[in-house]
Amino acid sequence: MTASSIEAADWRSTRPPAELEASSAPEIAVEEVPLCAVCGSDRFASHAVAFDYELQTCRNPWRFVHCNACGHVRLHPRPAVSTLSVIYPPTYYSYHYETDIHPIAVRAKAILDRSKLRGILSALERPPQSYCDVGCGSGRFLRQMAGLGIPRSNIHGLELDAAVLEPLAKEGFRVFAERVEDCREIPDGSLDLVTMFHVIEHVADPGAVIERIAGWLAPGGVFAIETPNLDGLDARLFARTYWGGYHVPRHWNLFRPETLGRMLRDRGLEVVAMRQQTGHSFWMYSLHHWLRFEGHPHPGLARWFDPFQSVAILASFTAFDRLRALLGMRTSAMLLLARRPGGG
Repeated sequence: MTASSIEAADWRSTRPPAELEASSAPEIAVEEVPLCAVCGSDRFASHAVAFDYELQTCRNPWRFVHCNACGHVRLHPRPAVSTLSVIYPPTYYSYHYETDIHPIAVRAKAILDRSKLRGILSALERPPQSYCDVGCGSGRFLRQMAGLGIPRSNIHGLELDAAVLEPLAKEGFRVFAERVEDCREIPDGSLDLVTMFHVIEHVADPGAVIERIAGWLAPGGVFAIETPNLDGLDARLFARTYWGGYHVPRHWNLFRPETLGRMLRDRGLEVVAMRQQTGHSFWMYSLHHWLRFEGHPHPGLARWFDPFQSVAILASFTAFDRLRALLGMRTSAMLLLARRPGGG
């Protein structure tokens, strides 16, 4: 089914896959999102219709639309705030990352994380003395920055699950179970570096989040923001419904470099770099969903593409995206670095 045929059809009547329909997953409450988060336009067309193929927390069909004015893609409608505990269950992977995946994959991810941080630090005009990770999870980036010599009292972390933050608070990090928009504990102009890895796509108002973080930055401070890339090959191949980067219904806004760059510039930040990042899980979930739910399902074969089970295939897609990045191609995820002017 093409986007145009989805537009013409009543997408709300789209039936879930048989496996999901036979489950006990509820239909949850939704709220409308009539305006584009980037430009404010109310003109849009359908981009994709998908289900929660990954976690099966609900049986609703979900529609992504693209803005006719600027091309930004958003979930419309999206889950009501009252349903967040449903779509983010206690077993959600980011709360238990180190224990849910293979130890070899954890070590490999740590190597990639260190490489990513080195690249980010190279964009700073001075060594950072203060840091915040938005969506810090179990704190792996907080600990890496502490290892570089930043005092733990100057290292902040934000995460919505208070229980996840308890061990980090005991280690001396300044952590808060709050949304960026609500956090008042971080003074304006106090941070040399803020990172946000695969979080901006989850928030209701990305512009408000970026504006708040821009206020936290000291002059010359850098905001590093990583998110799925709608221009990646996998996003184009699986655009109709199965792309792993949709992560429905938890991803509410999806970006191209142009739309994310516009949001950063509109909030007074200077985009200084755009780097291609690996998105192995997006490739794997795309194939997993296609094999598990399309036509005559192949659940046994689909399990080979579960990122939490198939270390060898995960490594292959990581290498594939890294090679494509070296060749200058747009990959499954992107990292934009934006600086607050005035560092001198």
